[in-house]
Amino acid sequence: MGIRKRFTILHSNDMHGDFLAEMRGEEGHLIGGLSLLSGYINQVRSEEKNVVYCIAGDMVQGSLIDAEYKGISTMELMNYLAPDVATLGNHEFDYGLPHLLFLEKMANFPIVNANLYITQYNKRLFRPYIVKNVDGFDILFIGIITERVIDMLKTDNMLSAFITLEEAAAEVGKICNAYKTDDIDLTVLLTHIGFDSDKELAALLDPAWGVDMIIGGHSHTVLNQPAVVNNILIAQAGVGTDQIGRFDITVDDDTNSIVDWTWKLVPIDSEHCQSDKNLTAFIEGFKDVVDKKYGSMISKFRRTLTHPERTRETELGNLFADAIQETTGVDVAFVGSGSIRKTELGPVVTLGDFLALFPYDDSVTRFTVTGAQLRHAFAGFMRPENRNGEGEYYQVNKGVKAVYDQAKHELVSLTLSGVPVDNDAHYSICLQGYHYKNSMVGLQLTNEELAQLEQPHLLATSGRDVVEEYLRNHQNLSAEIDGRLQYI
Repeated sequence: MGIRKRFTILHSNDMHGDFLAEMRGEEGHLIGGLSLLSGYINQVRSEEKNVVYCIAGDMVQGSLIDAEYKGISTMELMNYLAPDVATLGNHEFDYGLPHLLFLEKMANFPIVNANLYITQYNKRLFRPYIVKNVDGFDILFIGIITERVIDMLKTDNMLSAFITLEEAAAEVGKICNAYKTDDIDLTVLLTHIGFDSDKELAALLDPAWGVDMIIGGHSHTVLNQPAVVNNILIAQAGVGTDQIGRFDITVDDDTNSIVDWTWKLVPIDSEHCQSDKNLTAFIEGFKDVVDKKYGSMISKFRRTLTHPERTRETELGNLFADAIQETTGVDVAFVGSGSIRKTELGPVVTLGDFLALFPYDDSVTRFTVTGAQLRHAFAGFMRPENRNGEGEYYQVNKGVKAVYDQAKHELVSLTLSGVPVDNDAHYSICLQGYHYKNSMVGLQLTNEELAQLEQPHLLATSGRDVVEEYLRNHQNLSAEIDGRLQYI
């Protein structure tokens, strides 16, 4: 039997600029926020000998502080948390590829990705892996992002990737094979591809490559315990900073394997964590600037409106779809559920509240489609496989009623203002720019199919401006769930 040592691996994913703690519950406990998270990480680092903290993508985007500073504030705060290693998520690309390369230079920690390439030169964009020596044991970290995320980036034609899980698995094998001779004691994949894809990837990996665990993100999955596929542990830690994943493992350097492990999802709150006061002050410096700039009220709702989850009809989704439809006059306004980044808004709506909730400054384009294409689009985004946290779901305007049979896996009814959609008739729809570029992901219509009947027409360079003006000019708004998207 070889030497055995214990390690604690802490992991976050999809933090999305969730910097500030929130007061919840009758007792007024603070929940989440980087100060409490930092306090917990500091505590574990002081209590345990061998601690590794890693982040599985999507550090940026989702808060006003992040948007105002285009991720620079986030990277400064990540430096304060001092992760040992991180990988890229899709939202790291939101401010453009050149800016991402700038943010990477700001990072005081390694960012790994093995399968993003500069197309013309077949050269990797980032370092593919890093070997960390912790207490005499070598830990290999490899970063992976794949087609279901890459397809949705469309940031630059110069970029390409090993786009399938099979090719990503082969890339992992290539790196693992190259470093076997260095006697790697523990091999960890940091991925941002979604929990279901993590399980598929694990099944494709050759056990001889020695991958021990996959720490992932993107699908915002909350687990009771990790999955185990092909003898590989697979975990992620939900979304935001309200919790952190914690592995306590024992590694044998003779077999280069995990011989004992426990995992838990640790709540980040004032009951379990001491706030990091220095980080609190650092964050407040950013917050003060943003509050002064964005504190003005733009609207007042009758009550708080909610968007509790992305894969069903919501109050805020209905309100935003109605705002865009009324302004543009199209038959169906498709609003990406994921572009609404918070779970509630109002009754008082400040400019800052609105921009934090609806951060993407994206265009709106009109298309003309047949009734058959429209039915195909609804069947596409309402299908169960698209509702697993890895797809693209949509909110739609009033007058639309779509009924999907989950047992039969088919759209059984689609009406506009009570009139069934005619397969041969023509209908106008609009999409945000991101969703136009990625129309196959949710709607299962290509860009060419969308442009078949009529040249696409740009209606607005900023859909966010459209909704903001609507809110400013309509006070005491409310919205209900009225059966636009139904499942039987």
